[in-house]
This record gives sequence, C-alpha cells and structure tokens, in this order.
Amino acid sequence: MNDKRDDKKDGTTGQKIALLSNVNMDYVIRLLRKQTEVWRGEGYGNELGLLMDPDSSYHAFKPDITFLVMDLMELTGHDLEAETAGHSMDGWFSDLESGLKAEEIYYISDACLWGPELGVLADAGRKAALEHMWQERLEALCGRRKNVRILPYRQMVENLGEENAFSLKMWYMGKILLGNEAQKRLCGLILERAERERRVPKKVLLLDLDNTLWGGLAGEQEDTPVELSEDHGGLAYKNLQRVILQMQKQGVLLGIVSKNNEADAMEIVEKHPHMVLRPEVFAARRINWRTKSENIREIAEELNLGLDSIVFWDDSPQERQLVREMLPQVAVPDFPERKEDLAGAMGEIYRQYFAASAVTGEDLARTVQYAANTARRKLETAAGSFEDYLRQLNMRAVRVNPRRHMERLVQLMNKTNQFNLTTRRYTQGQMAELTEAPDRKVYLYRVADRFGDSGIVAAAVADCSGAVPVLTDFVMSCRVMGKHIEDALVEDIERDLRERGCECLRALYIPTEKNLPAAGLYERLGYRLVESGESTVYEICFASVPARKHFVKIEEESET
Repeated sequence: MNDKRDDKKDGTTGQKIALLSNVNMDYVIRLLRKQTEVWRGEGYGNELGLLMDPDSSYHAFKPDITFLVMDLMELTGHDLEAETAGHSMDGWFSDLESGLKAEEIYYISDACLWGPELGVLADAGRKAALEHMWQERLEALCGRRKNVRILPYRQMVENLGEENAFSLKMWYMGKILLGNEAQKRLCGLILERAERERRVPKKVLLLDLDNTLWGGLAGEQEDTPVELSEDHGGLAYKNLQRVILQMQKQGVLLGIVSKNNEADAMEIVEKHPHMVLRPEVFAARRINWRTKSENIREIAEELNLGLDSIVFWDDSPQERQLVREMLPQVAVPDFPERKEDLAGAMGEIYRQYFAASAVTGEDLARTVQYAANTARRKLETAAGSFEDYLRQLNMRAVRVNPRRHMERLVQLMNKTNQFNLTTRRYTQGQMAELTEAPDRKVYLYRVADRFGDSGIVAAAVADCSGAVPVLTDFVMSCRVMGKHIEDALVEDIERDLRERGCECLRALYIPTEKNLPAAGLYERLGYRLVESGESTVYEICFASVPARKHFVKIEEESET
C-alpha cells in the first residue's frame, strides 16, 4: 500500500520553494536557502519559459510552492500608457496560466510600480491606475485557480517606504531592484506564507472585557465612563474592536471570558454607541466570577473544540499566567503596555495564530454554524431520548465532487486532529493527484440538518490498488461529532465500493495523542481486527455487514 505523504524535508518550512522573477533575486534566494530547500534557477526574466517548459530544471525540482515576484515596470517594458501596458499584462497572465499545474501552489506578487520616470509624470493617478490593472487581472486569476494566492508585495514596500525599499545603486550594479532591508523582508514574507500552507490555524479567540475591549470597568459608568469612543484613547479600543470584527468575518470564532456582573457588561456590549463587537458576533460567553481556566474549559466543550484551538487575551498579567499554568494547551499572548499598540498587537496575533493560506466558505460561515449548534443543544435537552433528538434533526449528508472543493479537502485533511483515523497530511499537489488517480477513490461530504448547513465536514480516501480496497484516511470536523454521522458515511463508502465490485474493505487506524474520539469506530461498525502494530488494520466483508442504526440520509451532489 502506498503512503502518499511527503515526509518533512530539511529546513524550517519542510517545503520545497521556487522563487521566479523578472529581476535579480539571488540574494533573497540565498537567504531563503538558510531556512528551507529552494530551487536555484539560471538568471532571471525567463519565469514564463520555465513554467511552460515541462523539461525545465524548475519542473524537475518539483516545488511545493512557487513564488513569482514581478516588477511591473520591467514587465511592461517601461511603457506607462494604459492600453499598451494592459496588453503586456494580458499576454503575461495568459502565458502564465497555460503553465500552471493544478497540483502546485502559486503565490504571485501584487504590483508596486516604481521607476525614476514616475517622478516626471504629469498624470498623478497613472501609477495607481496601472497597479489596479494588474490587481484586477491577478484577482481574476485567483478566482479561476484556487491554487493561486496573492503575495502582498506592495504592502511590504509601503510599510518600509519606497525610498527605503528600492535602490537605484543596486539596480545599476546588477538589476537588483530591492535594497538589503527590503530583500530581508521579502524573504520573511515568503517564509511566512509558506508556513501558512502547512500549519493548523487556531480557531477561537477568547477575550476579556474591562481594560481589554474597552478602557475602565463595567458597572461604574456613573463615576468613570468606560473608555470607548472616536477620540484619543477611546479610539484605540474602538480600532482594536474593528480589527477583531474583521478577524471574525474571516472565520475566527470569538468568545468572552470576563470577570464581571453579566448585566453590567452586556449593557455595554449591547448598547454602548461605540461598541463594534455586538452580542451576535460572539460564539460563546462566560461572564461571571469563576476562574477563567474553568470557563475556558467549558467553552472548549461547548464548541466541541480542543484547548489547543484557543487563544486567550487578557490585560491582567495574573490572569494570563494562571491560564498558562492551568491550561498549557491554550495560547496566551502578551498584552501591550500602551493602548495605542492594541490594534497592531491584535493584527500580529491574527498573523501568528489564525491566518490561513486561503479562507474557505466554511471559514466565513463558522460563527453562524456554531450558533446553530446552540439550537441543536436546546433540542437535545428537550428531546425525550438521544434517539428522538437524532431523528428530529433531519440530518442529511451530500457526497460532493472533491475536484470542485480542493481547498476545503486539503484543509480537512491537514487541519483535523480529533476525528482523524490516521492523521496523514497531504500537499495540495498530492491531494490533486489522488483525486485523479484511477486506483484511488476520494470521498467528500457536506452535512446539514434542520438548523442549517454545517458545510463540508468529512473526507475519506480509499486505496483500490490491491485485491481488497483500504480506507487509508477518514476525517470529520469536530463540529459534527457525537451524532453517529460517521456511521452513515462509512456505510455510504461501503455501498459505493460494493457497487464497484468489491467484496471486502479494510480500514486503518493510527492512534495519536489527539485522535482518541476516533478510536473504536471500526469495532463499533462490525469490522474485525486483522493486524495490529503501528497501524491497526480492520476488515469487513460486505456480505456480513451488521445492521446499524443512524439517522442520516445520504444524497449525491447535483452535477449542474
């Protein structure tokens, strides 16, 4: 049986990187090679030829991620007329797209037009207009190709300042566009984006209230109004909330863990005119006088998430230290000393813990989905029995085409820990190969019930290369655990393989520190143990599948 995983290579990112450009990037490549494995090309300015030539050394290297850092001035041949520059951009993107491979990841820089001739342009808006033309084409490509991302090159330059980022001296010496500091920052940006492709982001940000989301103490408004406004220090807290709201819109679950009288605190959350974070954006709340570690544990259970999915932020050094000691799995970043640093500190927390390589539809709908979970818990409490509860949910699982949802498929495989039978990880390229391989069958499921759509939450891979197919991977999001949905999905996989002429199915289980919720699945479904060791192997013959009870209707995605 083939294991399609790519073992971690030397270097901190564990990935093979290629950096292509139309200007000299030798120094950046040397910096990158201190950290990870990087393809060393011959010269620069032939990025399209390398991509389009299947026999090039670039393709022989087989990078996991390719970064294309393009200088727009060089790409357009220093032509600043919109029509002709647009033709140059169209041609470049057309040739580029013809050379892209579905199994690889590509980052393409956004545009920062720079050159000495810009200093004499009478049309002050020309620079921005040409940059916008590039951005439009780049965003359109990202819309068509889910394995293409935008590298925020222009933001890096703007943060450093053009006068510090670019160097005519370096340019005249060897077509090196960027100064030393900018090259170091570009190296850091590339490594940070590569790391995003492989890490598991945190999911929940739990927040204190007093002197964290606002200045001052709730309940003392008559004497000391809370600091939250459009002016001075109050604006610092409001801008912090604006950053957090944007994070929530991008899929970060928010929660409150604060020592207050709940009525006093909620009065501010609900009614303060400058409050940005209203009650509906919080997936969970614990506003009481109990220990914060106890409240955090309860929220983790309520959301059905591991403690290692949580980041806790509090202005109190004592509270932060207690949580670090009691719940070492929870990330507890420091709190800035100055209120003017609040928004920037939260931005860094997002980049360090939450930023993902791509934001999926499931990410954007996460808060709504967890609100639906609250309604499900109420139904469970009111139901006469657990079986009545499952029956009343009206659950259905739709088998969807994995090729149409590649980003979510890769995300599920790489970022699911608790209900993951083997915890094998895949690059996007490996996953794309599996979906096309004639001896593999990839299953992907969307789950919904009477309270809403939980999104695409389960995936499995069957290796059909041998006489008996083997279920090498089976993962399911923790947010739908506990309702025997997995029973119905395994049964659907069995049915599909039986219809393909198979008589038996084997399945693997590899225990880890985190996947205990998945232990015992195959025994419960009637599989017999055939091999134990590092991998436990189970088998079932379809002629002797036992009767099972679940309450999930299986459907197939419409092709239209």
